[in-house]
Amino acid sequence: MWFYLVILICLYYALCWHWEKKVVQNLPEKYVFITGCDSGFGNLLAKQLDLQGLRVLASCLTEKGAEELKRKTSDRLETVILDVTKTESITSATQWVQERVGDKGLWGLVNNAGIGLPTFPNEWLKKKDFVKILDVNLIGLIEVTLNMLPMVRKAQGRVVNVSSVAGRLSVFGGGYCISKYGVEAFSDSLRREIAPFGVQVAIIEPGNFRTLILSPDNLNDITKKLWSQVPLETREAYGEHYFKSYCKSMNYFLSRGKKNLYPVIWSMEHALTAVHPRTHYVADWEAKFIHIPLSCLPTSLLDFILSKFLYRVKPAHAVC
Repeated sequence: MWFYLVILICLYYALCWHWEKKVVQNLPEKYVFITGCDSGFGNLLAKQLDLQGLRVLASCLTEKGAEELKRKTSDRLETVILDVTKTESITSATQWVQERVGDKGLWGLVNNAGIGLPTFPNEWLKKKDFVKILDVNLIGLIEVTLNMLPMVRKAQGRVVNVSSVAGRLSVFGGGYCISKYGVEAFSDSLRREIAPFGVQVAIIEPGNFRTLILSPDNLNDITKKLWSQVPLETREAYGEHYFKSYCKSMNYFLSRGKKNLYPVIWSMEHALTAVHPRTHYVADWEAKFIHIPLSCLPTSLLDFILSKFLYRVKPAHAVC
């Protein structure tokens, strides 16, 4: 019986491999618009797709980022300055893209732009701290998509949204996890709505990758500044020991971030170039075998596990 089970599993994965390896034709004629190309995933994806011969339209937040990207790519790649938190900037970028794609439409839209900080215990933060992240990671992503979608429909193309395993398992406070949960929900509803038009939507869920250029000293300075702005009563409730432990955990988390970004880039590339892309790409073995399984556990069991590994240090005035 076990022999037949192994054969069936092998056959299943062989069929999946054959199904997913088919590549879209005429890729050099297709346009892909990517947000957040100054650094990290967006920057590397723009270079990778340019090497593959696609017509890359890369948006950067700064002129410096755009100039550096153009120096390292071919003449096919074009850049535009885009701040996804500003409607007028999105409108201008949309017109810029429309001028270039014309009647062909936009084959690929990659919503990659995102920020992670401030990410601290919720009670230490203010409304503006949550809004800062949500404006970029969620609201900006939605507004860019709504503006670009008519061009994607015309090309019967792809929308690729960068989420995170934090969109399934929220392990720290602040707006980051909230924004990624929102990206998951928006992407799922969008996928079902525009499937009849021949448009496919994929979600990329990276694990812990080192895309944030931030030294431990810089992080400590940011954390100390935030801690000093927390009301005295709150600081006393949590205590100095809890604060130092949190800083240590954040430094450890950042230090363990993977420097090799290509597993995520390959997932993005597959979502854009495969005839049969997946709906979800979990681009990290740690995420696949630890974070995703944890997110499926009953809440009480999950809380118990996290309390033993992530929240071992209790606030000074904790009652349990």
